[in-house]
Amino acid sequence: MQRTGRINMPTFRIVVIEHARSPKAGNFVEKVGVYNPKTKERSLNAERIKYWLSVGAKASGTVHNMLISAGITEGKKINVLPKKSPPKLAPVEASKEEVGVAAEDPATEEKEEATPEAPAKETTSEEAPAEETKSEPESAEKTE
Repeated sequence: MQRTGRINMPTFRIVVIEHARSPKAGNFVEKVGVYNPKTKERSLNAERIKYWLSVGAKASGTVHNMLISAGITEGKKINVLPKKSPPKLAPVEASKEEVGVAAEDPATEEKEEATPEAPAKETTSEEAPAEETKSEPESAEKTE
């Protein structure tokens, strides 16, 4: 769809464009229809639209829904503006599944708990020699 018209009086051209071209630039291959959102008036060239779709052109979500409601193509309408809340629910469901799996396998929990303890002991043993090296130079200074 290519927007035309004045401010607060939009009209749209339904056009066929190549992937590399921008609809705002005005470079289109063919104009196949017009849509006025204020009056809900639309004029579509069904023959040319069917041709371009058969060749491999893909309609945008809005144009796809318009073609279905006009009866030019068949299929389900696409949700063009999905709500943002469903992606937030996905991590919550995943964490619930993890809790359910962990509750079923207590042996795996014990193994997981054992592995974090081992690196913790290693870090304390590494810190201890570092403290000793600091105390050695102090004792050397006292003897001089």
